Order: sequence, then C-alpha cells, then structure tokens
Amino acid sequence: MGRLSHAKALLGPQLFAKVRDTPVLIVGAGGIGSELLKNLVLVGFTNIELLDLDTIDLSNLNRQFLFRKPDIGKSKSLVAAATAHHFNPSSGIKINARHGNVKDSENDIAWISKFGFVMNALDNADARRHVNKLCAAADVPLIESGTAGYLGQVTPIIPGETECYDCNPKPPPKSFPVCTIRATPSEPIHCIVWAKSYLFGKLFGEDDEAGDEAELDKAKAEGENAAFREVRRLLSEENGPQRVFNKVFNEDINRLLAMEDMWKVAGRIKPVALDYDAIMDGTFVAPPPRTSAAQAAAAVNGTANGNAAASASTSTLKDQKELTLKENLELFIDSCARLAARSIAHPDVVLSFDKDDDDTLDFVVAIANLRATAYSIATRTRFQVKGFIVMQALSLLKRKSAEATKATDVYLRSIPHLPLAPSAPVPPNESCAVCRDTYIPFKADVSRCTLGEVLDAAKSWLQASLGENELECSVLEGARVLADPDFDDNHSRTLKDLDIERGKMITLMDEDDKYRPIHFCLLEPEANAETAFSFPETAPALALKPVQVKERSESPEVELVEAASRKRSEPDSGHDDLPSKKRKTETEEPEVVVDDGDDDDDIIIIE
Repeated sequence: MGRLSHAKALLGPQLFAKVRDTPVLIVGAGGIGSELLKNLVLVGFTNIELLDLDTIDLSNLNRQFLFRKPDIGKSKSLVAAATAHHFNPSSGIKINARHGNVKDSENDIAWISKFGFVMNALDNADARRHVNKLCAAADVPLIESGTAGYLGQVTPIIPGETECYDCNPKPPPKSFPVCTIRATPSEPIHCIVWAKSYLFGKLFGEDDEAGDEAELDKAKAEGENAAFREVRRLLSEENGPQRVFNKVFNEDINRLLAMEDMWKVAGRIKPVALDYDAIMDGTFVAPPPRTSAAQAAAAVNGTANGNAAASASTSTLKDQKELTLKENLELFIDSCARLAARSIAHPDVVLSFDKDDDDTLDFVVAIANLRATAYSIATRTRFQVKGFIVMQALSLLKRKSAEATKATDVYLRSIPHLPLAPSAPVPPNESCAVCRDTYIPFKADVSRCTLGEVLDAAKSWLQASLGENELECSVLEGARVLADPDFDDNHSRTLKDLDIERGKMITLMDEDDKYRPIHFCLLEPEANAETAFSFPETAPALALKPVQVKERSESPEVELVEAASRKRSEPDSGHDDLPSKKRKTETEEPEVVVDDGDDDDDIIIIE
C-alpha cells in the first residue's frame, strides 16, 4: 500500500475507499486508453475491465507506451493489461482484459450495469454511439473523451442530468469533390488522398480488366485506363518509373493546362508541369508553395532548384526529414522499383497501402510531394490530454458521496496561460433519440417464446403506465419492421427464428406518436426459469414525446382536422436510424468513402 499512500492522503479515506471498490470499464486500449489505464492503476483503482478489438501495429509504438516491438500483432487489451499490472503489483489490482468487440451480443446492458462508470477511449463514432446507448439504457455514467492533434476534451455523461453523445448531431466527415482531388488540389491532404487512393491503386492495385464493364468502357473511351495499363506493364523495366512520372506529372498536367476555362476561376492557381531531366540535373525551378511567406522565401533562398539540402534546423530523423524535390523524385523511383519487384515475385497478391509498409509509404509520400510541388502546395514529411479523464472519474465518485460536486466538461487548449477550459455540462436534449427513450431489461429464452406472446405480455405489463389508453404500436428490431397493426405474420414465430438474441433490442413505436420509443433489451434467461420470458416487477413511466409548438397561421381560414388520432405517422426526426414507412420520393447522390485505415486520420468522402 506504500505506493498508494499519497493518493490516499490526497483523496481522503472515503473517496479512496470508493476508488478501491468501484468496478470500472475502459473501452479502447489505444493512444488514450494506454495512458488512461496507467493513470487508473496509479491512482488505486483495483477492479478494471479493459476491452479492445484491435491488435498492435508498428505505428502505435511511438505514442502507445504500454507496447513494445515484440508485441506487434498481439491483442492491445491483453498486452496493455499485463504491462500496466507491473506499475502497481502490490495493490491487489485485477485487470480483466478482453480481446473483443464492444458490440458483441454478450456485451449487453446486464454486463455494463456491473460497472460504477464507463470510460470511452474509442476512435470511431459508431462504437461511441453504441456505448452511449448501452450506458443510457443501463443508467450508468459514461466519461467520453477524444483528442485532435494537441487539443482534447473530457465530457462526463450522467444519464438524466447531462446531454449524451447523441444529443446533438456531430459534424460530418471532411469531404472533397472528386474534381478537386483529380484536377485542382489546393491542400496537402488532396495530394495524399490522390496518391494513396487513386494512383497507387492504378499502378499496383487490382487490374481494371477485372472491374465493372460499364466503368471499364467509360475509362477506355477516355483513354485513361489504357494509358495506365501500358505504364503499369513497363514498371519493372529500367525506365518504367520515368515513364510513369512523365505521364502523371508532365503529359497529364499539360493536358489540364490546355483547358483554359478551368483556370479562369478566381483563386485557382495553374499547376506547373515537372521535367524529369531538369529535376535530376538540378536545373528545374519549382514554384514556391502558396501557404506562407516563410516557405516562399525558403524557395527563393536556395530550395527552388530541388537540389538544396534540408535546413540545418531540420530534424535528421528519417520520418521527420523534409525532402528536396530531387530527393522526392529519387524516392519515387526507388519505391516504384521495390513495389514492381514485389508484384513480379507474387503476381497473385494485390498490393494495398499500409502505413507500416515502407515501400507503399515511400511511394505515397514521394508522389504526394511531387504533386504538391506541381500545384504550389507545401510538402509533407513521413511523420505527422489523457490524465484529465481520471480526474473526471474521481469527480463522479465524489459526487455520489456527501461531498457532492458538480460535473464539468474539460477542454485542453493550445493557450499557454490557460491550457484547461472548464465548461458547465448541458442538460439532455429533450428530442434526443437515445437518452430520452425508455429502456426495459427483458429476460427471455428466445427458443421458447413467440413475438406475439411477447408483444401481448408487454402491452399488458405496460398498461399500468398507460392508464385508460391502449398502446397501438409497430415492432422493430434495429432497422427491421417485425410487426405493425396491419401486419402480424411474424406473431407466431419464435424470437430465435426471427434472429433476435441476447444484446438486441425489440422496439415498440407508438402509432399515435404520443410516447417515445420503448426498447426491450434482451438478456440471458435465468437458469431453470419456469416461464419463457419475464419483465421487471414494476413497469416504468413511459416518456412522452416533446410537444411540437407550431406557429399560428396568418390565414383567417379555419383548418379542419380529423378527430381520429393519426395512425402510422412517420417517426419523429430524432430517430433517423429507425425505418420510416413513408416512401422516399427523392434519391440521394452516391458517395465514395476513402478510409485509409489509420485511426488518427479523417475519413474523406468524395462526392
């Protein structure tokens, strides 16, 4: 206990006892999760469950300090738990590490109810929303966190008191029109996406001959794929990389420059066709990058010819070295040769980009920088908040004691004299489609009960909350409509037959639009239970939908409304994930999602 003596003195005996006794769940063992687990162990938490689906790769090692090079390929959660245990081995700590998906069926509300609070250290919105919904259903506090570069935030989510993760819509992922990526890039990310998701696939990905016939015909008509197949065929030859360079950075750019109308748009800068021989000879003058005066001055002072060495202040680490134009060209030639050799040695293996694969990474870095140079964009190198979460955990435990404190959102900012910015939490959004619904735990043997039996029993059980009203509803599971007042074909089928199992929810949608959705959360049945299913002893009070206040019409005419209650109305706008029976009259434009697999990067949608 000697190592925890300071923590005990700082927290006091009452709060320290809660720290020792409270079971905690950490979801995610990556960048945030590694630091979070270490902090919890050193503070004195002894009952920790750690869940993560990922395995360790090379790029994790520079920031996820619980992992070492021999751990590459192993489970993040298992390795993190074993390493963190050594930080405080005599404290009686128990870390239950699991390699799995938080969305697996066994991770239901009964499981999450065991924890005093949950701490999210996730890197994707879908998993965050799932954990948020589980915590809302189980009435378990959630501490949400996230980072972006040097910035970050910690948000305590207390059911019924603060807004949840889904109370407000999140901003959409960054998107770039395909014409911007292909013809008029203006930012480094445009060049990187083009290099990784377009050119790499054209040269080393799956052959277009195997693609969709309609797309192939279109590409053939334009002559683009035929040209790429020709240079792809010649890649392994001595001048193969030079032919690729000439096509991409000289012929294609000159073709774009011939389209005069394209460059009449205000603010659009013409690219410069690159000359292979001039770059290798050191006589090519590259346009200065348009991002800053400092970079433009650097180009004038000796880097414009592509031969000048990096600045003396530039880091000598490989991943942080700023390459000259000639060095980028040489890197392109070398990486092309390496990738072509791999394609010849293993013709049946389709190459794909991997940030831990030096050959593919070098190719993308070189191509992106060459393209950035042609379009006067700054080039990039290969290399491109956590303790506050534990403080929020202590605050949650403390507010349950006599020394109640108010929960606070905390933001980490890049302001030296004021790095932490506290903010009062916002109350729940009354229209939230997650935390304002009703959730009911429901134990059932799915092979013994039918949908009709469950529905009839649920209506009868809820009648005490309905009073004299009668619940007329549709029944859904996820996006599936299982039944409604005019469709009862599935009533005689068992839940198992309908693929409804532990961890899933049966949702009742009020046809009169008076009550919010009611979710019956399926749990494992009790051993040797006499009945096929059971509900809690007392039915909860059902949440009402917020009243929509309509503006009064200026028209003096009287609008007649049918006295009968509206049936089969469209679900409220807060439930976009639930299927509407209203037929869509408009179609949305398709989108192409470019996801490079790097958890730290944005997902880019090409519209």
